[in-house]
Amino acid sequence: MTALEPRFSDYLAEINAALSDALTRFGAAKNRSCGSDAVLEAMRYAIENGGKRIRPILTLVFCELCGESAQTALPFACAAEMVHSYSLIHDDLPCMDDDDMRRGKPAVHIQFGEAMAVLAGDALLTLAFELLLGADAPPERRVTAGQILANASGFCGMIAGQAMDMQNEGEKADLETLEATDARKTGALIGAACDLGCIAAGASDAQRGAALAFARDLGLAFQIQDDILDVTADSATLGKPAGSDWAQDKSTYVSLLGLSDSRAQVQTLTARAKQSLAVFGQNSAFLCALADALCTRTN
Repeated sequence: MTALEPRFSDYLAEINAALSDALTRFGAAKNRSCGSDAVLEAMRYAIENGGKRIRPILTLVFCELCGESAQTALPFACAAEMVHSYSLIHDDLPCMDDDDMRRGKPAVHIQFGEAMAVLAGDALLTLAFELLLGADAPPERRVTAGQILANASGFCGMIAGQAMDMQNEGEKADLETLEATDARKTGALIGAACDLGCIAAGASDAQRGAALAFARDLGLAFQIQDDILDVTADSATLGKPAGSDWAQDKSTYVSLLGLSDSRAQVQTLTARAKQSLAVFGQNSAFLCALADALCTRTN
């Protein structure tokens, strides 16, 4: 991400501070006397365990591109990251992907136990909507944002993607099935994050359409790059077990297309994603650089 500095670092610091503040204000037992200190500790562990914060950064950037300050979209951005963090907690559970490591540290269920991991994930999911709906924004924007995030994270979004992903285990899923799975499991929340920034700014239909087109191609490129790294990177670099897709006998873009064609597809999708930003003119330079960095990332 070096080419994106210092703007990337500024976004990252702003988001991390806002997430920490949100957990303190809304989740701390000392404020609510709700007796859930253990849940809060697990939530903090998940939220503060690193991460690129790509989704909330996309929310802030698109809000700025559509004419408002990043601060306007900060609650929406934090909500998107909380949903993402909840999904990672649940994905790592033994009944799902059964991963013991996340971002180089023990997964939440290893650190706190399975029951507490489930509760922490549930708490982050519900807190995301509490934060979003309590934002200082016009009511109609909050309602629209809530619908967008619910659709992306729910039955037809991430939940569907995870269910399809589990059903694909041991099966020889074709490329169409794989793309449909990833459009829901990975792409839906990335699309929502971009759209949330537009909603926070009261964007035009053209701007929202461009944001969603960008997200669609970026999300697929991101997932293909994940598949590439699963077979080319080591566990220490990834911060999670390498080769887990192979171990679970999942079809991946690499298994279907091969390594060379998968890399070429990442490049093609990234180029197309950047072309979708033409409506924003030269102001999209940061997003273009971010897309390039994501397609060449090593973890």
